[in-house]
Amino acid sequence: MTLTTTTSTPAAVTAVERPTEKRRGRRRPGAWLAAVPLLAFVALAFGVPALAMLNGALSVDGSYGLGNMSQSVHGAYWTALLGSVKLAATTAAIAAVLGLLLAQAVVTSRGKALREAVLTASGVLANFGGVPLAFAFVATLGNAGVLTTKLGLAEHGWSLYSFWGLALTYLYFLIPLMVLTVAPALDGLRPQWREAAQSSGASAWQYWRHVGVPVLLPTLLGGFVLLFGSAFAAYATAASMVGSSVPLVTMQIADALSGNVLVGQENVALALSLDMVIVALLVMAVHLPLQRRSARWLA
Repeated sequence: MTLTTTTSTPAAVTAVERPTEKRRGRRRPGAWLAAVPLLAFVALAFGVPALAMLNGALSVDGSYGLGNMSQSVHGAYWTALLGSVKLAATTAAIAAVLGLLLAQAVVTSRGKALREAVLTASGVLANFGGVPLAFAFVATLGNAGVLTTKLGLAEHGWSLYSFWGLALTYLYFLIPLMVLTVAPALDGLRPQWREAAQSSGASAWQYWRHVGVPVLLPTLLGGFVLLFGSAFAAYATAASMVGSSVPLVTMQIADALSGNVLVGQENVALALSLDMVIVALLVMAVHLPLQRRSARWLA
């Protein structure tokens, strides 16, 4: 009695898989029509304002030129742009470190209720800003705030209406945002990696140095860039709390549009807005590749 076995050749496998691939690659002729409302909304909400901003930023006395752009990077405007970059970079760096430590403590904790409570609170606080946040800090740490009066902070030189006071306010919503950003990445660290490192005689420091941090680095850098963009574009909180006492580009844009300082500086305000758009594009150009790389590592 003989047994006959058949083996599939590569050509046969390819012939079987090819129709499946063709079926997957097929698209209905009118499938793209479903995206027309979204494309129209994006064109109206983003495209038209962007073209208007670009036209105004490049318009100089009825013609096109770079006069407004040049003026936006000189004098008080340049100081405000640097102030916004400094504030955003400082608060993003502090929030990235504190948010990572908090997220690590939550992820490694055994209490499921604690994890859910922290993540839920982070989701709420990450979107808490503007005038309500400014009022809360003024009532708590302002010149006549509750903690300022009880602890005598004013006697030690504390002022909420300064660079570090504004930075402390920004950390209130940046740290929860970092927790939400890095917590999924920490969940993606496989326990087998730590067990393999321990079985090889590696210490906890060596594990984080050679395994944990390299895997998390794209997420950490991406989170820093995201926090930088959020702090750089924030306006309502600073406008309600410090006004023009701290030089920020968003304050300069508001003053130029309203004519509080000089009249007829609307196009300079649009040039400053274009500067912010350029910074935002640079931020996104860094954030998106890091996000894709992190997703590939932790998938």
